[in-house]
Amino acid sequence: MAPTVPPPRAPSDDGRGPRHTRCARSYAPWREERYEEWYEEWYEDGLGWPTASGPPLGLLTGVRFDVLELPADAGAALLRRTGPTGGPVALSGCGGLVRLLVAEGSADELPGLLDWLDWGGIALELTALGAGGRMAAPVPAVPPAAGSPAGSGASRGAAPPRPTGGAAEGAARWLRPPEPGREVEPTLPALTLSGRGDGDGGRGGGAPDLVRLVAAAATECHRARLLRGNVFRANTQPLAFS
Repeated sequence: MAPTVPPPRAPSDDGRGPRHTRCARSYAPWREERYEEWYEEWYEDGLGWPTASGPPLGLLTGVRFDVLELPADAGAALLRRTGPTGGPVALSGCGGLVRLLVAEGSADELPGLLDWLDWGGIALELTALGAGGRMAAPVPAVPPAAGSPAGSGASRGAAPPRPTGGAAEGAARWLRPPEPGREVEPTLPALTLSGRGDGDGGRGGGAPDLVRLVAAAATECHRARLLRGNVFRANTQPLAFS
């Protein structure tokens, strides 16, 4: 069953500025140091992922994984299309972006793949984060009160309970979370060893091939953009009277 993705919020002038400002304000309940320290241990010790201090806490890309980013409406359609197979998937704090974890180095491949798939030069809102990038760390999939990954919390005391009501508005969250203690790389879409477009991600772990994922993501981004344009025109077209 594909994860449920809420519809995207109305875009800002650049798709990031004002909306991200609202996120910064609504993220305040999760800025308390005790929570960020626990999250850092959950990622660093439980998953072995390097982090960057926040707020919000960041996950460094280009080390264990890269990230494909696409609008939430296109991302929801992509997840319905691909099903449960693949690596972890996150939703950005404002619900405007779906982030799919892919094999390290995939961000560098994206422009060439889009050209090879005849999507070059078309505005798709499909981007990637690679070496030197970071994404906001989603709230850990395991509530602190329910337990913690091996090694977590040992140096800083008991893990704090979650605030009442779950993650605050503006906190990024996992749609398909990683599992502490399990290697993430075998699940990540990657280029195949035998060539583009004909494999299981090249890892032997059942991950979708990166080319097929990019092709599907580009299609859904284009379709979502057209649908948004049609809705906008329908809502702004003057009424005709006979």
